[in-house]
Amino acid sequence: MGLVQEFEAVVQSLPDDWTDLGVDLRIADETRYVDAAVLLSQINAQPYSRAEWHWRINVAHRFGHAAAAETVQGVLGKLDREGIAGELRVRDAQEGRAEIMEWWGRPNSIRRDFLRRRSL
Repeated sequence: MGLVQEFEAVVQSLPDDWTDLGVDLRIADETRYVDAAVLLSQINAQPYSRAEWHWRINVAHRFGHAAAAETVQGVLGKLDREGIAGELRVRDAQEGRAEIMEWWGRPNSIRRDFLRRRSL
């Protein structure tokens, strides 16, 4: 199973209200570390030092300070196409939180749209 399929399985197993996901990545062939690092820089993967896992990838669902799930999927696809095999491990996942929004000065149409999109 490639990294993309593994990541898709993880994302599909999460409930719809997930917000943040922390994933660890380890590549099989450490001689390809630099090649993988160049691609993973697009999603701001954080390298581990002196650990059995090589990178931590933070993923955001609808909002947040992390890479979008679609972007992570695209970069993992590039790793698969380059023949860089590896494995993923879910470190943590948060769900059920809602974005805090400043409402002062915003019209009611924006508020209604926000609530409709977030199903709050």
